[in-house]
Amino acid sequence: MPRVVLASALSRWLPTAAGKATEDVVLEVAGTRLDQVLGGVFLQYPNLRGYVLDERGAVRHHVALFVDGSAIADKRNPNQALGEHSEIYVMQALSGG
Repeated sequence: MPRVVLASALSRWLPTAAGKATEDVVLEVAGTRLDQVLGGVFLQYPNLRGYVLDERGAVRHHVALFVDGSAIADKRNPNQALGEHSEIYVMQALSGG
């Protein structure tokens, strides 16, 4: 089952019981595509959906998604295939100068 890691910076979107601000939250969510797994995460943490995805289902610019160590190729269509043991990291994207 794919493993999803929600970076500690996302803790403000999760219930207090999910973890402390200094800890990542790790979940195992069933699915064979990224959008399916994200849907499973949002079932557990509905407040997180609007932070990660826009109204069209695209990944927002301020969010970075990595699958098996590589940034996803298309933020507009996060439906890439996943392996049984894929690792998905969801974190805030950093910008600035």
